[in-house]
Amino acid sequence: MLLAIDMGNSNIKIGVVTDEEHIIEERVTTAHDKTSMEYAMDILAVLNLHRIPLEGFEGAIISSVVPPLTGTLSTAVKKVLGKEPMLVNSGLRMHVRLDKMQYPEKIGADLLCGLEAASLQFPEPVVVINMGTATTLTVLDHGKYYTGGVILPGLKVSLSSLSTKTAQLPAISLEPPGKVIANETVDCMRSGILYGNAAQLDGLLDRMEEELGEPCHVVATGGLARFVVPLCRHEICLDKNLLMKGLLAIYRQNV
Repeated sequence: MLLAIDMGNSNIKIGVVTDEEHIIEERVTTAHDKTSMEYAMDILAVLNLHRIPLEGFEGAIISSVVPPLTGTLSTAVKKVLGKEPMLVNSGLRMHVRLDKMQYPEKIGADLLCGLEAASLQFPEPVVVINMGTATTLTVLDHGKYYTGGVILPGLKVSLSSLSTKTAQLPAISLEPPGKVIANETVDCMRSGILYGNAAQLDGLLDRMEEELGEPCHVVATGGLARFVVPLCRHEICLDKNLLMKGLLAIYRQNV
């Protein structure tokens, strides 16, 4: 078994990965004031919840886009497993090729994990959508070359801005209103956020395919993807475990 952890700006995904088909994943909140001991307790809570013994782990790997907390989380893993975790970075062996990127060392670890998993599951070109605090679309072209992508504000960032910056617009949940033209304030907000994000993704995918000169396979992951992907007109594969699969693939190539 592999302890695989993806640290994002809002949430930390703690995964126990046996293989691509057997993945357990839980989320805890990313908190800058937590100590390594507190993060160790979070990891232990997940393992205890699923009755997973510590003795079964061959190692651990961390993908982090929160540099100030990477060391803290690494220490937490070492306290739990007694093993130093592997940290995802552009210098590790991967199927994804970074030769076309001007600054490969600046590519987010989560993007690398998503691209690595997609490179093993889909023929190129493939677009990976990751919907978290930010929404990213990254492109893997023929030959498994990472060629770039798009970063835009995440769904909840947009929704939070809408609710906090306007006096009369409330916080809302994300049930789809059922139609674009809504006639009540909350449904109007839901329509704008959900159908707006879906149209945004469809529009970006159209333009990417125009630039590439051919259709793309598209895979989406992230906690918010399940709300938006069903509303898109493009055919998009939804894979909630994509990053965990990428972490496993990168770990296997570097042990």
